[in-house]
Amino acid sequence: MPEDQAPRAAHERADAAPAAGAPGVSAVPSPAAATATPGRRPARRRRDRRGRGLRGPLLPAALPASRTRSERFDDLVLDAVEDVEQVLDAPLQEIEFAVEDVPPAPTGADDDAVPLGRFSAADRGRPARVVVYRRPVETRASEAGDLEDLVHHVVVEQIAHALGTEPERLDPHYRDD
Repeated sequence: MPEDQAPRAAHERADAAPAAGAPGVSAVPSPAAATATPGRRPARRRRDRRGRGLRGPLLPAALPASRTRSERFDDLVLDAVEDVEQVLDAPLQEIEFAVEDVPPAPTGADDDAVPLGRFSAADRGRPARVVVYRRPVETRASEAGDLEDLVHHVVVEQIAHALGTEPERLDPHYRDD
């Protein structure tokens, strides 16, 4: 037997199916062997340590319940900005809007109130910026409808401060509680 055929013959013998009557051997082929392509290794199945397989997402991404609280809060802020833009009939391109989880630590001893939002004027090439603080706003609101109203209230207040006008001009239903 030539040398180049000797290793192939040994490999073929190792891959050959054992006799069905041999002890400890079943006649049912393995699922991996059934899906294997000749000349390729069968794909390895991935399982967790209990053999259940990998877990997928609980909900498809298209369903509303798959969005996080943070993402839903961002949408509320954007909706409030769009409402103000409709009243002004102009986009607020010179103002940047952001959402942060919590405000920075207070610097003075007199700061007992937690801010719900902040306006920063334009400075050295940076645009004017309105920031809404998610956690304090969520804590202050008791229900989902209250959260939407409070976010709208904070955004209107901060935009009015940025434009140097009264909040009532931007939102006729604005009330300072």
